[in-house]
Amino acid sequence: MRLASSDVRRRILPELALALVLLLAPLIAPWVGFTADLLSRILVWGLFGIGFDILFGYTGLLSFGQAAVFGVGGFITAYLLTNGLIDSVLVALLLGTLAAAAAGVLIGLLALRRTGIYFAMITLAFAEMFFFIENSPLAAFTGGENGLPGVASPRFALGGFVLDIRSGWSMYGFLAVCFFLGYVLARRIVASSVGRVLIAIRDNPLRARALGHAIGAYKLAAFTIAAAYAGLAGGLLGVMQGYMPPEAFTFDTSGQLVMQTVIGGAGSLIGPLVGAAIWLWLRDVLQNTLGLGPAWKLVLGLVFVLLVTFLRRGVVGGVQLAWHRLRPPPEPVAAAVVDASPRAEVVELHAPVRHPLRENGPALEVTGLSKRYGGLLANSDIAFTVERGELRGVIGPNGAGKSTFFKMLTGEVAPSAGQILFNGQDITGHGVTDVCQRGLSKSYQINQLFGRLTVRQNLEIAVLAERRGRFRLDLWRPAARVPGAAARVEQVLALVDLAARADLPVSVLAYGEKRRLEIGLALATAPSMLLLDEPLAGMSPQERVETVKLLRQIGRDRTLVVVEHDMDAMFELAGRITVLCEGRVLAEGTPAEIQQSRAVQEAYLGGVHAA
Repeated sequence: MRLASSDVRRRILPELALALVLLLAPLIAPWVGFTADLLSRILVWGLFGIGFDILFGYTGLLSFGQAAVFGVGGFITAYLLTNGLIDSVLVALLLGTLAAAAAGVLIGLLALRRTGIYFAMITLAFAEMFFFIENSPLAAFTGGENGLPGVASPRFALGGFVLDIRSGWSMYGFLAVCFFLGYVLARRIVASSVGRVLIAIRDNPLRARALGHAIGAYKLAAFTIAAAYAGLAGGLLGVMQGYMPPEAFTFDTSGQLVMQTVIGGAGSLIGPLVGAAIWLWLRDVLQNTLGLGPAWKLVLGLVFVLLVTFLRRGVVGGVQLAWHRLRPPPEPVAAAVVDASPRAEVVELHAPVRHPLRENGPALEVTGLSKRYGGLLANSDIAFTVERGELRGVIGPNGAGKSTFFKMLTGEVAPSAGQILFNGQDITGHGVTDVCQRGLSKSYQINQLFGRLTVRQNLEIAVLAERRGRFRLDLWRPAARVPGAAARVEQVLALVDLAARADLPVSVLAYGEKRRLEIGLALATAPSMLLLDEPLAGMSPQERVETVKLLRQIGRDRTLVVVEHDMDAMFELAGRITVLCEGRVLAEGTPAEIQQSRAVQEAYLGGVHAA
């Protein structure tokens, strides 16, 4: 009970602190040179930045085109109000937000086909196109270079009382409520299952996809959420100043948003507000107080470089880092309470009901499987059958085509020819996400972990894919409340012997522990067939003994296929062994038969002779 109440306090403390700051700001601001208008602008840019932080700080997608959706929301809201089409400011803001979200979906569908710098450049191109459209083809509606003046301000009638918000502190109060609600909503999103998946995509999109998450759909969701926040902020800008400026669509708007978020601290939600406060306050001081004129950009650019150089995680990130360094380590007793509490839920992990094994017939059937890369034939006409519940070994010299074969089985690589049947279903050419959702998962030869997360959070990402499916937009349900997720995480932690290390960052684990976590990630998706790519690679003798014991344990109720160079372990573990050489099946049989095979001996001693 004490831990639960502490968890609740930890969740709501940032929101209570923000509410207190927003309430006290009008009293403190005049003493530090902040006017009501400046604070209002900071809130608008802070709200704009919250959406961008979900996209960039939490999902890892850098967009230079947020000005496009910022302008769409702003100009649609302004057009509805200035032309008398809608009297209610709140309704106009809602419609502008929805229009920006729709524009975000259209832009995202095209831009998200690429990653990295190409994605960023596509979003920038959209912003430039929207700026041109606003200034030329649609100038009759948007005012072109003149913008849209005369945007109505909010007016609320409560019984006989009328609250007319014009400017100054009343406008600040209205915007403070909007920002607070936007911040609370964003915190719910990042704490939800969707938020957990977004963080996984930021850290390791390859592994997030391989665990069964439809990362393309989640990226589009993040882009749409960011667009909705941008549209609302654009509408509020026009309402705040009674005028919607054409500069909303310019690259300067997108660039300023990126710089404010980086200065404040990406991945914190409150960082964009802090960055906006620093940026806008310095701009006013440099321009008006010091009278630098256009030179303010030079000085502000230098400040940006210094802040980013010495505070790589931004102001908020720097404060958080200092706080963690100053905090005393947790008491051992409290840690013991946390570690021991979930043990009662631990039971043996079985193959899930949603992927039942067939009572009869093989678990995996491969016929005529080939893969060609131009003139290189990596695999040729492979026939491979694994019976239900079997522990099959796959061996072969370096360059035999084992990794390519595994990638085709899990859907990472599409075969050039052949067929793959899993539990009687054709999965040939299916993507890795779909294959994992059907119950066939894989651990990697080189660890593919979520490096900035804890051990428990790593496993939680995998469990969420099994519990929620490829994609689900449950934005307001905390990840901890997904039915059965916490119990499954504890089961896997116990199985891979990492329960004592559950709340440590992955970066502090020993190599052998990382290898067990790598296996645990694949196991947490509750597959009926598990492919293990060199699970013993790089381990010490003691770690190998422990991992072999683990493989025996997890192979009791599922089918295992293991690629391994450790021949002794392979002969000890596997019931049957398949030998690949030069992309083909060279031999197949029991460990004794493989040991006595002259062809296998020749392959390992330097290649198969032509005879």
